[in-house]
Amino acid sequence: MRGQGHWSEGVPDESITRDEAARLVRRLGRMLRPRAVPIVIASLLLTAQVATLLAGPVLVRWGIDSGLTAHDGSVLNRAALAYAALAVVGLVLGRAVTVLVARIGEGFLRELRGRLFRHLMSLSMGYFEREQTGRLVARMTSDIDALQELLSQGLVLMVQNVLLFVGAVVVIVVMSWQLALAVLVIVPPVYVSSRWFRRVSNVAYREVRDRIATNMSTLQESLEGIRVVQAFARESSFTTRFEATNEAQFDANLHTVRLSARYFPAVEFSSVAGTAIILGVGGAMVHADAISIGVVSAFVLYLNNLFEPIQQLSQFYNTVQSAGAALGKVFTLLDTQPTVDERPGAFDVPVGDLAIEVDGVSFSYAPDAPSVLDDVTLAIAAGERIALVGPTGAGKSTLAKLLARFYDPTAGRILLGGADLRDLTATSLRHALCVVPQEGYLFAGSLRENVRIGRVGATDADVDAAIAVLGLTERFAGFPQGLDSEVHEGGARLSAGERQLVSLARAALADPKILVLNEATSNLDPGTEHAVEAALEALMSGRTVIVVAHRLSTAARADRVAVVDGGGIAEIGTHDELVARGGRYAALYAAWQSHHAAH
Repeated sequence: MRGQGHWSEGVPDESITRDEAARLVRRLGRMLRPRAVPIVIASLLLTAQVATLLAGPVLVRWGIDSGLTAHDGSVLNRAALAYAALAVVGLVLGRAVTVLVARIGEGFLRELRGRLFRHLMSLSMGYFEREQTGRLVARMTSDIDALQELLSQGLVLMVQNVLLFVGAVVVIVVMSWQLALAVLVIVPPVYVSSRWFRRVSNVAYREVRDRIATNMSTLQESLEGIRVVQAFARESSFTTRFEATNEAQFDANLHTVRLSARYFPAVEFSSVAGTAIILGVGGAMVHADAISIGVVSAFVLYLNNLFEPIQQLSQFYNTVQSAGAALGKVFTLLDTQPTVDERPGAFDVPVGDLAIEVDGVSFSYAPDAPSVLDDVTLAIAAGERIALVGPTGAGKSTLAKLLARFYDPTAGRILLGGADLRDLTATSLRHALCVVPQEGYLFAGSLRENVRIGRVGATDADVDAAIAVLGLTERFAGFPQGLDSEVHEGGARLSAGERQLVSLARAALADPKILVLNEATSNLDPGTEHAVEAALEALMSGRTVIVVAHRLSTAARADRVAVVDGGGIAEIGTHDELVARGGRYAALYAAWQSHHAAH
């Protein structure tokens, strides 16, 4: 929805059809099958607990009719002791059910979170470029929370209330079908009211979730962009924007309160009316010697077992709907297949020199999207250093992503050592080829831990050696605690150049045969520019290097330069050859030189 200058897609409709619900339940049942034994035990314990609740009014009837009315103190005492013992048994059973169901539910959710995370890690790069990070985080947080509410407490309450309602109806009909008919006449209006509340509250609570999402999005966006907000003195306008979304959330919550204020007093009134009917009709039947006083007392107690389950099940419907929708989203994510995956029979990268051949490659990011690359052919010799240059949007980075197999070509093929990239195992390809992105991302932890990401099982000595190869030992030693210095998520306290030094150290630790540098020197600060360029030169030594060059000084040092323009290779040759030719590269280089001369 659009409002107050803020864009939000809103929360999708969370209602699910019966067919969808049936499919979700069947699939959930298959996933819960390994826990069948504890589930059966929990079900038996829950049934026993409900039986204790239903047996209570029967003991009250016995105590009144056979003890109080008959003036038999021993029967009354036995009834009181039995009622107390039944309450203790019910308490023990209730706690056992709560703990057991929580263990089942939490264990299942733990495995589901692990499975979901492993699946996310296996998906292709294109998926993460299409999907919003917030949506993926929601699968692991709010959707799992919705399932947790259902599995940990909701299912127990639902089953318990169904058993209580059915059991109470059976017992009161057996006790006195005449008085039962008089009481059950109130159930249909309560049921109709509950269906109405379920329908309108579902819409209302969905609107609340929508408003919460919009409000949280506004908050998150404002905090993430706080530097821009304060730099342009826009605090007031962003505060006004948040106040608008906050007010919308307030209104949505008040609407749910108004609905509850109409429904719950009506249910309470029905309960009072039911008690009045029992006392009136039951009193008349006692006067006519049709039933006993104990039966009337038991009916009053069973009344709660009739109305409270209907009321709780109406409230619980929204939990079921939310959990069902959340489960559907989780399953949809789990069913998403990587677009770049290993073929059956994939083999490791060949040994020896690894020449690269781009053979008639075309590519578009979506089936109905225009081609970014069209029939590109390029040969890169082992050990060669080639620069990809060209205007923004020409396809340089896309070609680099294809070479790294973040995507597969729409048409054509890319060969590495004579083997199609699609026939190679992902692990061996990542060992042979390393990508250094435009900005190095740092994870929360120490500098040493961030460098160690470059190779599984690397020792401290391996990390030190990789840093020494790049000539960065003194540079890293200059941090407050050296390589043990802690950095925050994203490396917020480090400069762009310092983050890139860590990224280069990772690549050196990985020790690949092929490097893909995606504008790795485009965002350097003056304090680290020289260190990064020196480290980069050391890293490139003896390797095949593909450089997406933003700075044409980098392209000038390459063995060859390929000008990417219009989805193809417009020119290719050495720097001197292309400048002498006076074509597109010569124009780009002249413009770059004049720009830097002016600054």
